[in-house]
Amino acid sequence: MKNTKGAIESEISKAITQWEKDYLGRGSVSVKSDILRNMIIVSLNGVLTPAEYIVCETREGMLTIKQNRSELVESGVEGLKEIILNLTGEEVKSFYTDISSRTGERIMVFKLVNDLEKKINKGDL
Repeated sequence: MKNTKGAIESEISKAITQWEKDYLGRGSVSVKSDILRNMIIVSLNGVLTPAEYIVCETREGMLTIKQNRSELVESGVEGLKEIILNLTGEEVKSFYTDISSRTGERIMVFKLVNDLEKKINKGDL
């Protein structure tokens, strides 16, 4: 059975949600993953706690929350890269992430060594 792009994207979303629960202690409300050429773009909604939203009302608080959350995710980046490698067979070349203190949304971008979308379209996965 060939893996479809949608099935792989769904598996990535499930695995990242589980990673959040195991590593960060809680998962986001919803996760959507998209494979685009040599990138996997993951959008996570509802990552901030109610208390963090209140702290984010000041500029200083917002910067603190963004920095703390980034450090938490960056400290577990090897586990995230391993998830991507296990699910796609592709090595992660670089990883980027940011969080919106207004919407509580986090974006993760995994830049891969090879074009995963092309590999899927050719049926090589």
